[in-house]
Amino acid sequence: MLHRAWDFNIEEKESEFKDDLREASGIGRKKKKKSGRQYGPTLSHQVRALIGEGNQAYVDNDLPGAIRIMQEVIRIEPRASSAWAVLAQCYADTGEPQKALQLRIMAAHLKHDAEEWDRLANQSRDLGYNQQALYCYSKLYSLDPTNVDALWGRASLAKEMCDLRTARHSYLAILKHVPHNITVLTELRPILIELSELALCASLYQDALSHHQTIRPLGHAIDPELNDASTSATFGFIEILVLADLYNTMREHERAIDTIRRGCRWLQGRASQKFWDMCEDDREYDLPNEDGDTGVPQRLGDVQPGMYPLDVNARHRLAIARIKLGEVDEGKMHANVVLSQDILDYAALFGEIADAFFELEMYADAGPIYEMLGADPATSGLYILLQVAICRRMQGDLREAAEVYKQVIEADPMNNDAKMKLAELYEIMDEPRKALELVYQVIDSRKRKPAHKADGPSDSSEAPQGASLFEEKSRAKVKAAGKGQGRLSLAQLRELEELREKDVMQGYKRIEELWPMILEREPEAEAEREWMLEAEKLVEMFRETRNLFLTTRNFDFRGMFPKRAHGSRQQSDADEDRMASRLELIEQDKHIRKNKDSTQQPSRVDNFRGVSFENWLRIFMQYAFMLAKRHEHELAGEVLRHILLSNAYRSRDLQDTIRLAIISCALFANNYSIVVEQCRKLITGHQFNNEPHRILLATLASGLRSTDSFISSTLQKHILRELRLQDAATKTPESLKWSIINRRYTLAAMKNSDGVDLAKANDGDEGLDDEGDEGAVEDTVGDKKLLTMPTKNNPVPVALYGQITLAAKSYQSALFYLLHAFEYFPDDPVICLCLGIASLGRAMQRQSDNRHHLVTQGMAFLSRYRNLRKSFGDQEVAEIEFNFGRAFQQLGLHSHAVKHYERVLKIAEDRANDMTQDVLVVREAAYNLSLIYVTTGALPLAEALYQRWLSV
Repeated sequence: MLHRAWDFNIEEKESEFKDDLREASGIGRKKKKKSGRQYGPTLSHQVRALIGEGNQAYVDNDLPGAIRIMQEVIRIEPRASSAWAVLAQCYADTGEPQKALQLRIMAAHLKHDAEEWDRLANQSRDLGYNQQALYCYSKLYSLDPTNVDALWGRASLAKEMCDLRTARHSYLAILKHVPHNITVLTELRPILIELSELALCASLYQDALSHHQTIRPLGHAIDPELNDASTSATFGFIEILVLADLYNTMREHERAIDTIRRGCRWLQGRASQKFWDMCEDDREYDLPNEDGDTGVPQRLGDVQPGMYPLDVNARHRLAIARIKLGEVDEGKMHANVVLSQDILDYAALFGEIADAFFELEMYADAGPIYEMLGADPATSGLYILLQVAICRRMQGDLREAAEVYKQVIEADPMNNDAKMKLAELYEIMDEPRKALELVYQVIDSRKRKPAHKADGPSDSSEAPQGASLFEEKSRAKVKAAGKGQGRLSLAQLRELEELREKDVMQGYKRIEELWPMILEREPEAEAEREWMLEAEKLVEMFRETRNLFLTTRNFDFRGMFPKRAHGSRQQSDADEDRMASRLELIEQDKHIRKNKDSTQQPSRVDNFRGVSFENWLRIFMQYAFMLAKRHEHELAGEVLRHILLSNAYRSRDLQDTIRLAIISCALFANNYSIVVEQCRKLITGHQFNNEPHRILLATLASGLRSTDSFISSTLQKHILRELRLQDAATKTPESLKWSIINRRYTLAAMKNSDGVDLAKANDGDEGLDDEGDEGAVEDTVGDKKLLTMPTKNNPVPVALYGQITLAAKSYQSALFYLLHAFEYFPDDPVICLCLGIASLGRAMQRQSDNRHHLVTQGMAFLSRYRNLRKSFGDQEVAEIEFNFGRAFQQLGLHSHAVKHYERVLKIAEDRANDMTQDVLVVREAAYNLSLIYVTTGALPLAEALYQRWLSV
């Protein structure tokens, strides 16, 4: 260093200094003309004179005067580089090297000298001003793009500062100058892995391998197990393993297999033996079959096993790739070789093989390996024990799994996750006291957990801010501060999401295995409890994900980490990581939606955490039905209603499916008000369609409570409005308009001569009780086309409204609407039966004008009903006889009624072997006949009916 500092010509330096003085003062000429580019502006005579005075003051050792004069020069002309240089030297002579360094950096911007920036970068780095040194290295590289040393210094400094992005760019720039350099790739690899750029890292290593194979096409002809210094500069065995690990991590297992097979063959000097590539298996590296070893699979074909040696680490990579590809036999062959080694030396490899088996749900193979690791204190750990417990649980050994969880809790009493898992097992094993005790322990520990301090300890070793032109703040400290504030990085969020996805897939597979056991006639109580527990976890995980329940229904689910469009119930305290990840994802999704480009349509995702939305819906419905079976009807309805709001189920078909599931649960609970509510939603969503009306009639078929819901005023008004719309569509279609919001037809605003809205005048007050049905129609997918308006009268809604008024005993109104339905479709037996009932009912009222006419009319409609029903076959005769008997009984003609009821019983006796269709009719006929017998005093006959037909 001293040699370099003092290696100059004194006479030449003195001559240059005098030339500078003459140029600054404007007196005399320079002795020789300087060559090269001149930087800076042309200085005025005043500035030149001041520079000369300042230089003279510096020569006279008048440093304060020189500083004052040069500051004045800089004030007048800031681009005078010589003034900055002299001022920097003055501060250096006064013992202020930090300020001098700052001034030299300012002067370097005016000179554009690459060597000067190199010196400034080294000085800044020596003083600990790392951000400033990075800046100097950047300026140096911009002036001299061929300076690899500058790139290397910048990359190494950025790596020390944890500025991974800068280090990545620098190392990639070095690779442009020295392609496929193994030393640079070794330094770059951990940076790319930390930045989750595995594809780029694999591409660089693959290109380097191809390059070295081109240089040495026949191979190294060395032992791949050796890795000495002589081969460190070339692509060696370690690099082969690194590339295979990258491919396995990216789930490109076939490329990992090719890398190991071809790479090791090349390292062994057998690159010309390409015929091994034709073999789909790994017979090239088979072990010798000694003493009838059955661990080596039988090979088919002409190519015999090569029996070439292969390092244990390479076999481990092959085992992982083969197992994850599903080629279990081939993978087990390599895994057995690895597992035969000393567990203390290869514990990491043992664990990765066990994880591969575990990922494929091969718990019988993964469990023994985990147990081997857990048996030795040097290789055991909480993770290993937890995996042992999971394997035993998935194999059905709940007691053994509970014992392992107990060992984990004994080793770590603060492990709340293990306590919750053990509580779940106790719940499945029907030991609620033990489970509740563990849950209380977890809740108590969460409450006692101290809060994180916001302010961390100050670091006195940090460089003073005033001494550097940049904010010198370590990236590691920034990350630590972020963690203290509870913020998670994108990489951490993705890691948590991967864990959640594994939990979901594991739970889904388990409930799929348990569901056939529940469908048995006598299901096991333990299996049913476990199924309910796993299903509840999945359902609540789905329901608490805000990305699936956006406030705007027009957005489809785009995944937990949606890409930008520009191209580029309360959570429990026992699951803090899950809550943190969910909140972070909410914030990220809000930011993405805020900056969303409306001109581009996002891609739709059809699954959530590895399970398709169709399978999720089946889980929800099965869970709701199980809850209804357990008489938890309100919770079942709440779950299904919540799912209705999910963006994953926007289509009309899925919405209808969920509503039918709600109707099924409500029917099981005899909650007919919910049945009516959901049927009204179906009727509203499917305008001019008869199927929702039939669903309503089928779900409210019989019973007092269902009849009360059937004749409710809100349903009557709703059906009447739909009836008016149907009638308007048929007769005056111009009076209807299409509602884009509700996606259905409504009455247009038509006013009479007095200015009164006819649509509102016709409705009167009926719309007040509609509960906003028409405005609550979901904006679903697949309803973009206009509905086809009916062209002829529809008897179904008219008959339905007539039946509602008939059930409400408003017989006159029922006759009006049912006669309209009869006019539209006179050959329907149900309409004829309803007209007969309405006529007889009206004839029995005091307001009737002509009872005999109504009775005759009723019997006429009943006769037409009998003729129409007989055309369907003899199986309907019992029903016909019962209806006639009921009509005569209402009229008081008991002798005629008895004849028809006895015919029903006679038909039932003739069909003693097939009573499935007539059992309800027979019981009703026997009960009504017994009433007649009791009324007329024939008690023995009534008792005989009770014993024969009405006894259980």
